[in-house]
Amino acid sequence: MPSPSVVETSRLTLRPPTSGDRDAWVRLHRDPRTYWHAPHAMSQSDDDAADFLDRTLAHWDEHGFGFWLAQDRGTGDVVGVCGLKVIEDAFLNLYYRLTHDSLGRGLGREMSRASVAHAVEWLPRLPVRALVKEVNTPSVATALGTGLERAGTRVLHDDLPDEPPSTVFEAPSIEAATTFDAGTHEEVLDLWVRTNEAGGAVGFLPGAPRARVEAALNASEERMAEGSRVAVVQRSAADGRLLGLAFLADAGGRLQAHERWVYTVMTEPERRGQNLGRLLMAGTHRVAREADIEILTLGVRSGMGTTAFYEACGYRESGRILGGIRVGDGDDRDNITMTRRLDGRTLIPDARG
Repeated sequence: MPSPSVVETSRLTLRPPTSGDRDAWVRLHRDPRTYWHAPHAMSQSDDDAADFLDRTLAHWDEHGFGFWLAQDRGTGDVVGVCGLKVIEDAFLNLYYRLTHDSLGRGLGREMSRASVAHAVEWLPRLPVRALVKEVNTPSVATALGTGLERAGTRVLHDDLPDEPPSTVFEAPSIEAATTFDAGTHEEVLDLWVRTNEAGGAVGFLPGAPRARVEAALNASEERMAEGSRVAVVQRSAADGRLLGLAFLADAGGRLQAHERWVYTVMTEPERRGQNLGRLLMAGTHRVAREADIEILTLGVRSGMGTTAFYEACGYRESGRILGGIRVGDGDDRDNITMTRRLDGRTLIPDARG
């Protein structure tokens, strides 16, 4: 299934630009107020800015993705440009730029988070990077809040002779695993314990003994060895440390071979709010889709504030057992089932009842 060309966030529609967007594109890339950190990087003429648009359209024609035009979903106003392009066949470069009047509303982070999640789920398996000057503190904050980490430096072709290099910010890697070596086992166990102690809904209540958590991990590894479970592993691009993990488990027998359950979704508690969960889910969707899985289902405990997160990842409630989870005396939670199709079809009830 091809990657979607249009993506919607809570406030934005991200769509491919057209030649009819030339005026808006030129205005955005000729406004010196948005190039305060590097005036020389601004298009030096309207023709230069228009040529940038032409190159962007050509990238879309060649690759089927590229930089989007971002529009306010309420007003239709153009608020910026964002997206990714292939650089040297070696990495996907994240780009984001807002109109001056749209600054200060959190839209840069919203569009960049959507862009990177889209890349992790749909685009070629290349590193996702943003090249940012450290003096541009708002863009640095956006990159970090998008889930990227500092992973080196790079001199750009248009850098001035005395200009410092750009920092390379890179997204975590995502891989499928069918076994854990001893080191990974300990990393996963440590992350599971930390997530549980931070209040994450990962099968235990805070305070559960490490031995009980390890027993659950051992059981998951046994299912991995049997071929009925796969781990989706998220690692830092900067130093390779484990940042997140989820399990994809068989849903049942032959009649449910096209479905998997998503279990034990967890990311580094110390980096909550930095988009790691969204990137982990995007990677999980990619791993499942590459295995020809059509439907993913997961369970959510009410009262955790996670249903909105999974809805933003494309899941919809498909069942609920009222009071099905007893957290403690007098504290019963609903056991909510949420489902997403990965094949582009819409979730609808069977009319045959």
